Amino acid sequence: MHYKCRLCFKQQPLKVANSVLNPLPKQTEIFSIAGIEKSGEMVISRALRRFWRSYSTVSSDRLRFCIVGSGPAGFYTADKILKSHEGAEVDIVDRLPTPFGLVRSGVAPDHPDTKIVTNQFSRVVQNGRCSFIGNVSLGASISLAELRELYDVVVLSYGAESDQALGIPGEELAGIYAAREFVWWYNGHPDCRNLAPDLKSSDTAVIIGQGNVALDVARILLRPTSELATTDIASHTLAALEESSIRKVYLVGRRGAAQAAFTAKELREVLGIKDLFIEIQQADLSKTPADEEELKRNRIKRRIHELLSKAATSAASVCSPGQKELHFVFFRKPDRFLESDCRSGHVAGLRLERTILKEDVGSGRQIAVGTGLFDEMECGLVLKSVGYKSIPVDGLPFDHHKGIVPNVRGRVLSEASGDAQVEKGLYVCGWLKRGPTGIIATNLYCAEETVASISEDVERGLVTSSSSLSKPGREGLLQLLDSRNVKIVPFGGWEKIDSEEKRRGSLKNKPREKLTTWQELLEVATK
Repeated sequence: MHYKCRLCFKQQPLKVANSVLNPLPKQTEIFSIAGIEKSGEMVISRALRRFWRSYSTVSSDRLRFCIVGSGPAGFYTADKILKSHEGAEVDIVDRLPTPFGLVRSGVAPDHPDTKIVTNQFSRVVQNGRCSFIGNVSLGASISLAELRELYDVVVLSYGAESDQALGIPGEELAGIYAAREFVWWYNGHPDCRNLAPDLKSSDTAVIIGQGNVALDVARILLRPTSELATTDIASHTLAALEESSIRKVYLVGRRGAAQAAFTAKELREVLGIKDLFIEIQQADLSKTPADEEELKRNRIKRRIHELLSKAATSAASVCSPGQKELHFVFFRKPDRFLESDCRSGHVAGLRLERTILKEDVGSGRQIAVGTGLFDEMECGLVLKSVGYKSIPVDGLPFDHHKGIVPNVRGRVLSEASGDAQVEKGLYVCGWLKRGPTGIIATNLYCAEETVASISEDVERGLVTSSSSLSKPGREGLLQLLDSRNVKIVPFGGWEKIDSEEKRRGSLKNKPREKLTTWQELLEVATK
């Protein structure tokens, strides 16, 4: 059968749709499944509705699921759905032509073991009932309302692609970046290919925040480039680091060593960088009774404090000439960024307010409050690692204060107030559900909870169509995207990207040489 033929599509729409996403070994091109007039409008046309009625061949008991976002939360959700719902059809949609979310664009290049989880995710999408559909942007290629019309269940797991702002004067100055942007830059994300941070004009970088992302960024700036050269770090980043003048990195946190948010594993790794001078003020390691109580309750925090104390006592008292430096700065919060006198519009430093800790009556936590005493610090590069932020889309209830979609165990609520109703067939998982916290495995438990809610609702008959007609799912989605000239990238397209990256990497003794522009990624995917 010629799958490009409209007649074939009318006779066997599901088979044709599947052939696009799961082609035979020699049939790898992405082609049009035209058959509806191209409108380009973000509405569901009457013609498309007639198409559903005429050609839907899936029985009403086969549920169709769409998961938006192909990071860990999305793949874990897909895996749980496939195992819990026999006959279910699952499509994982992503705005990028590459799957795996932050495993690809967030995990540091010198952490290859963490990326092995992609092998598990690949097995999920190779299930005959599951497909990856890349290069599809929610809100631009298709609306949420349309996805809900097409599928019985929509699960949103597209994470957090923006950043928290500090909201202080000078934040718009050149040389100040979100840590997320810097991470995307060194991991070859196509959105940040042209970031080009200036690493030559100053020898000092300040990182605001003391979590794992902050340590990742510090490590990339300070680790010998000869060690990074054998990782999958983006080639444009490696070239910039090889010419970098950055020798001093300051990690600035509002609270003390007892409250530092990084993990012991990440801390040990940065403390173990070859020939690195470490500075931690002994006064910052002193513990109040409240600190003692906090450390007593938290073994991980206690271990971190021990590692910092050991590093402070064993560190050399004087930095050697040419030696790189890492300074841990506690009890400081940024007050304003300072503009350069000789480079208009560029950051030259920041003013920091000293803080003390006081107990928050509501939460019982120790919070940092300003003292009115200030210090200034010179630098030419600032990386803000103060939290990722999710972005709402049209038609999606959103709690702007918490930065999440209001939900109960993954069921999306119509609003954040107490009188909210459950949105039928709409669910959420991952950072969009709980906020940007946890490790990769945290998303497994998060997905289990969301899928449990879905299963409960299926059993109660709350997610099935109110009409006798099946929802069109995958074939309807592909038809609509084709009518808008959206060139999808199926998993086979990603496999071409994967193969080409590994081929290029083998020439440089790297696991892969990432394709880092939209044009390159799409060209290779559609060969």
